[in-house]
Amino acid sequence: MSEPRLGDIIDDYCVKCKRIMNHAVVSLLSGEPAKVRCRTCHNDHDYRHEQPPPPKADTRKQALFNEVLAKVAPGSAIGPVAPEPLLKGPPEDILPAEEPAEEAPPIPEVKQKAKPTKAKAAPKITTKAKAKAKGRK
Repeated sequence: MSEPRLGDIIDDYCVKCKRIMNHAVVSLLSGEPAKVRCRTCHNDHDYRHEQPPPPKADTRKQALFNEVLAKVAPGSAIGPVAPEPLLKGPPEDILPAEEPAEEAPPIPEVKQKAKPTKAKAAPKITTKAKAKAKGRK
């Protein structure tokens, strides 16, 4: 590829649009683009080589979360867990047999009667209210 020149269109990550967009080269430093301008939002920024910035993860929050987990289960290690040995034998030996459940008597359905509702009458408009609406006293 040829050496980039001022005004050439290249792809780069736009910090304002938060996407890889078309950019115009604004300045060069030793033959490489130093600053670019987004052709969508017209924002100038350093050339990022199409790489988004790293995520802003709060390490303090993760450390506190790990501390709480250690207090909840003090014997367990946070991270990969060793697999438990498989139990041998049929499941009937491990789980207790279920007893048949007693049937409960049916619950009678209760139907409530709907109360008739009356439509509310519209408020009466007095002559004072009509005059006030028209701007008269």
